[in-house]
Amino acid sequence: MKRYIIYLITVLTLASCSTTRRLPKGEQLYTGVKKIEISTLPDGSAIPEGLESQLKETVDVAPNNYIKMLHWRYPFPLGLWVYNNWPNPEHGFKHWIYNKLAAEPVLVSDVRPEVRTRMLDEMLDNNGYFQGSTQYTLNESPNRRKASINYIINPGPAYTLNNIELLPDSTDLYHLIDSIAARDRYLKVDSRFCTDSLSTARMRIANVLRNKGYYYFRPEYIEYLADSLQQRGSISLRLTVASGTPKAALTKWRVGDVTVHANKPYGGKYFDTIPTPRALLIQQKPSRLRHTLIPECVTLRRDRIFTVRSMENTQSYLARLGIFNAISMDVIPDTLSSEPRLNVDINCTFDTPLEASIEVNASSKSNSYIGPGATFSVTNRNLFGGGEQLNVALTGTYEWQTGHSGGRKSSIFNSYEIGITGSLAFPRLIAPKFIPRSRRVLNWTHITLNADLLNRPHYFKMAQFNLSYSYEWQASRHVFTTLTPFKLTYTKLINTTAVFDSITAANPAIALSFRSQFIPQIAYSYNYSRDFDRNNGLNINWSVQEAGNIFWAIYQACGDKGEKRLFGTPFSQFIKGQFQIVYNRRLSGENRLVSRVAVGAAHAYGNSSQVPYSEQFYVGGANSVRAFTVRSIGPGSYHAPSDQVEGYFDQTGTFKFEANVEYRFPIVGPLHGAIFLDSGNVWLLKNDPQRPGGKLRASSFLKDLALGTGAGLRFDISMLVIRADLGIGLHAPYDTGKRGYYNMTSFGNSLAFHLAIGYPF
Repeated sequence: MKRYIIYLITVLTLASCSTTRRLPKGEQLYTGVKKIEISTLPDGSAIPEGLESQLKETVDVAPNNYIKMLHWRYPFPLGLWVYNNWPNPEHGFKHWIYNKLAAEPVLVSDVRPEVRTRMLDEMLDNNGYFQGSTQYTLNESPNRRKASINYIINPGPAYTLNNIELLPDSTDLYHLIDSIAARDRYLKVDSRFCTDSLSTARMRIANVLRNKGYYYFRPEYIEYLADSLQQRGSISLRLTVASGTPKAALTKWRVGDVTVHANKPYGGKYFDTIPTPRALLIQQKPSRLRHTLIPECVTLRRDRIFTVRSMENTQSYLARLGIFNAISMDVIPDTLSSEPRLNVDINCTFDTPLEASIEVNASSKSNSYIGPGATFSVTNRNLFGGGEQLNVALTGTYEWQTGHSGGRKSSIFNSYEIGITGSLAFPRLIAPKFIPRSRRVLNWTHITLNADLLNRPHYFKMAQFNLSYSYEWQASRHVFTTLTPFKLTYTKLINTTAVFDSITAANPAIALSFRSQFIPQIAYSYNYSRDFDRNNGLNINWSVQEAGNIFWAIYQACGDKGEKRLFGTPFSQFIKGQFQIVYNRRLSGENRLVSRVAVGAAHAYGNSSQVPYSEQFYVGGANSVRAFTVRSIGPGSYHAPSDQVEGYFDQTGTFKFEANVEYRFPIVGPLHGAIFLDSGNVWLLKNDPQRPGGKLRASSFLKDLALGTGAGLRFDISMLVIRADLGIGLHAPYDTGKRGYYNMTSFGNSLAFHLAIGYPF
């Protein structure tokens, strides 16, 4: 074995080893495209950018040892060296090495540049450059058995449309086609002739016709006749309808009978037929279904013009109920009707009503802190037969420390948080009519009840209860909004330790943020999400919430001038806002660069001097600055003294800033990779003498930003993304005892591992 390895190294390192020794006689090794020269047009302008990309992609054939993603041919042709110099017996280690490493040479004859020049000529013709020409030349290397290729493209002048002849205005269909074509931006005099544009135009014509009652019309029924002889350098175009177009495609149809079949997945005992104003409902029994639910989703109306849009909307509305696992639609001509009508049969199969899921995440830092977590949830997707969703989720997170802290062995179990949340969602707005609602998507009303227990054994045990009532609706195509007119939170500090009592005694700000209190809130969030094209996507989210202002105003109006209480317990008063923007840019293929900036601020006033602990900001963890664990940095340059029990205290603030950049790329199949750079921290808007360096200051803002980088793997199967990230700290915002911007105590102590579900942003 050792002899084989030495032999392999020798073969790969000897400069004299040939990469062309086994080439067939008369063949040349292809070393790539050296130059693609595209001449300017006669008027001095360049060809369209999209056409230029297509031309270059046509001749972009990868040579050996080439990384197409980086457009780089690396100088170590390992596969070629093995192919030319490594023996290939039928069996054994040498055969295994050969099969694993050898790469057959890419020959100039394989690339077939003469064929590619003809392809380029055809592309020029299809885009109106009929006088264009292309040619290629070979650039031979000194040993004459290697060659790269130059492509020279001369487009010539572009042919434009000088006359467009539409259909004779003899029928309603022809009149409609003419009116659609006259408005199409590609069918304009003086526009460049392009077969792709003409194909797009006829697709648009067909789509409009199918939404005007001509359900069976297809794009191929539109034909073009082009004449370039009438006037040199231009095209005369005639629009026609294909002679073999079937009669059904030329017929304008109306909606006939609409029948909806609601079937159980494993069969039922009998069928119940229920006539409704919009559809005939045939429901397989026994099953739970409010009789008006499905007809409310049907947008097809009898005797109206049949449109594909109404058909698609009906299917979309039924799917968004979330109670069916299969929906199909059949369109059948009504042969008994005296008028052209289409009957529609809709078949819906109920999904199983109960769904259980589990999500697991974990983080580990080399300073011995470990933090796994899990969420188990059960959902009933059709509780009352109207698509109501009841979800019950149990969440648990843990943090413990092993090893030694402050010279003493730490307890193995450090802290935990456990909570249960029940949510009842109605697929409609149970709200006054003045709240806007859209038919494009379902509007939701949510009632949520939550209980949470947070235990820090060396500090405190705290319970929190939430009750909220909220609305979710889509205000426009790209805007999703949530309004919470009522949310009441109660936090109760159950017990504390002597260590925690000493901390709060020395720092009243911390004491006030942890006190038992009610938090009555109103909140609103706005989300704008849009993919402008296949290369650019943008998501903007902002939210604002207030607490206690209405109660404070009522008490104030009643003459209560002191600290105001609700059921004998003080209530909090503050305002809080958050803003986040995420920009997604496709670089090439599946390679994307995703950037994120997030900022948040909270301010207490009136009945409160401090923002409650549960409403303060924190950074770190799987979805934040991944080189640090959750709540392990900030506020500002403050760092908990090392002599505190367990070495840290949860670090939160009233101002947050985060910035992330992540490069995502495919590896193989569903396995993807990422390289990221994260930065962020939290600060205090009010000065706290007990946490020096914690207040937000412009002079120290950049220095206070924690910075980390790292890499990760994502197993993406569309429905589920499992993510593992290894963060590497570059700069801690606090004093670590080391000088310079890179101030991590050691490389090992700068590592943090996170396992999570879904992308971080």
